[in-house]
Amino acid sequence: MTRYEGAAPPQTPAIGTHDAIEIARRRYLEDTGWRRFQRGVRDFSRRRPLGTAGAVVILVMMLAALLAPFVAPYDPLEQRFTGLPEAPSLQHLFGTDPFGRDVFSRIVYGSRTALVVGFTSSLVGSTLGLIFGVVGAYFGGKIDEVIQRVMDVLISFPLIVLAIAIVAALGPGTEKVIVAITIPVIPRVARVTRASGLAVVRMPYIEAARSVGVQAPRIMARHIAPNVFAPYLILMTAFLGQAILLEATLSYLGLGVVEPDPAWGNMLRGQGMAFLDQAPWLAIAPGVAISLAVFGFNLFGDSLRDALDPRLRTA
Repeated sequence: MTRYEGAAPPQTPAIGTHDAIEIARRRYLEDTGWRRFQRGVRDFSRRRPLGTAGAVVILVMMLAALLAPFVAPYDPLEQRFTGLPEAPSLQHLFGTDPFGRDVFSRIVYGSRTALVVGFTSSLVGSTLGLIFGVVGAYFGGKIDEVIQRVMDVLISFPLIVLAIAIVAALGPGTEKVIVAITIPVIPRVARVTRASGLAVVRMPYIEAARSVGVQAPRIMARHIAPNVFAPYLILMTAFLGQAILLEATLSYLGLGVVEPDPAWGNMLRGQGMAFLDQAPWLAIAPGVAISLAVFGFNLFGDSLRDALDPRLRTA
């Protein structure tokens, strides 16, 4: 005998279309927000451990910059004229420079300079490059031709050469360093976003939007820019590390952030080279800080590229 022989099996209540839609909606709402973010972070950490290591380095650097007054044990500008640098000790973890300033405190506050210059120049340069790329892809013709020729002139110079030329003309200073790093970023982002935008412009929904009278700025902002956001985000992250390295290079050459503001390149240029034999920690500390920052941003940028580019995704 079967289990339900002689008796009617229990009936499963039918779910109507409205109920099914409501259940799906609730599941979608439960899967958004913080839970989806947690799952995304967990999957990213599991699949790309190197990118996670880079993200940890970036997070530590950002926390040090934000909490610098609480992390740094001394004022980075406070001077005690001892005449000679002090070796690392429990009182001064990375020692002191010849002016008696605590090296660890200057490294912590120097992360603020690196992040401000890096984030600002990369964000502004990438955003301007996105705008030029989308405008050129949408309009084409003479407008695209003029934009591309200007981009060709800018991109023909190596990044460091163009930045040195700009900051040499403008003079040293944090704001001028940001301008000098921003301009070389623009053509590199514009070329990539234009190439992606050209494929989007040919899509049927762009023609449909044009046919119903949607204005060009709205089409570019609502339909083209979101579809090229992935390469824009990847390039912006990748240029963050280059911007930090470029700021340190300019400061090392005496064309960047000026003393007494703490900057890693300044620390290498000044006492770091002058006392390299007697006090190598003056050069090692900022050198390691620059290397870790650039390494962290490069690792995270490469992993972000692999995660967002469908051609590079792994199962």
